[in-house]
Amino acid sequence: MRKVIEAAKLYYQLDYSQNQIADTLGVSRPTVSRLLQQAKAEGIVTIDIKDPTEDVEVLRSLLKVKFQLKHVVIAFTPTYEESVVKKYIGQAAANYVHELAKDGDMISASWGSTMYQVALHLKEKSLNNSFVVQLNGGVSDADVHISPSEIVHLFGKAFNVTPYFMYLPAIVDHILVKQAMLTDRHIRRVMDMGKNANIAVFTAGAPTPDSVLINSNYFHDDELEIIKTNAVGDICSRYYDSNGEICLPSIDERTVGIELADLRTKEHSVLVAGGPSKINAIFGALKGKYGNTLVTDQITAKALLKKLDT
Repeated sequence: MRKVIEAAKLYYQLDYSQNQIADTLGVSRPTVSRLLQQAKAEGIVTIDIKDPTEDVEVLRSLLKVKFQLKHVVIAFTPTYEESVVKKYIGQAAANYVHELAKDGDMISASWGSTMYQVALHLKEKSLNNSFVVQLNGGVSDADVHISPSEIVHLFGKAFNVTPYFMYLPAIVDHILVKQAMLTDRHIRRVMDMGKNANIAVFTAGAPTPDSVLINSNYFHDDELEIIKTNAVGDICSRYYDSNGEICLPSIDERTVGIELADLRTKEHSVLVAGGPSKINAIFGALKGKYGNTLVTDQITAKALLKKLDT
């Protein structure tokens, strides 16, 4: 029994080869094999295999049932750093959209760093009688990695379809400016295409200090205070609270792009978001039922389920 234990420690803890163990213990190679087999048979050595895919399957089922979702895709991320999470869920979302899209589909997309990862990882698949359209206005001085036009361009290139852009600010200073813009038939056409698209792919932003939207100078000081106090996230530049309700109607009516309520009517409304700063934003979006499909990571998935139970 002493040799059984010693052989097991050398093999499983110190990574000795069976030949090295034979030399160390002064026994033959077949004897070492029998000692190791006995260690497992006697329960001295137990092997526990952690299969992350099994965990993911359970999480997927729970999220689907508890949030009443049509589909759930969970990417396994090795670390919980924002940039790493975005890359992995972006790739997972790209694969999902690639499989989902078919001839005749009208695909709409929002912008942001997560959406850029989706666009980057899209594989080519030519569609007939389809198009890609931008869901909401952008930020004029945004970095290229979150440029709405670049994202929509990459979507169009992947599916070999015509991309339609919305070269407008995400939020204007006055509702009269927005109303005037919408009288233009070309702008109205792009807006209607986004509203009528059967597939919407979008992300949820968090009202953090590094938010591009928060730093865009679109808001007055009192509005920023309300956002920081009441908003948990934004979708297509529209801010909502923990229940998914629009929390700043005065900003919402000046926002250019799809209404959040229109996302509820989509055949496929695909929310792509994950990471520690996005948990509350995703939770609020799911409470508001803005997405019927969720693409996230396994750590965020667990956090969402835990938040639902508290």
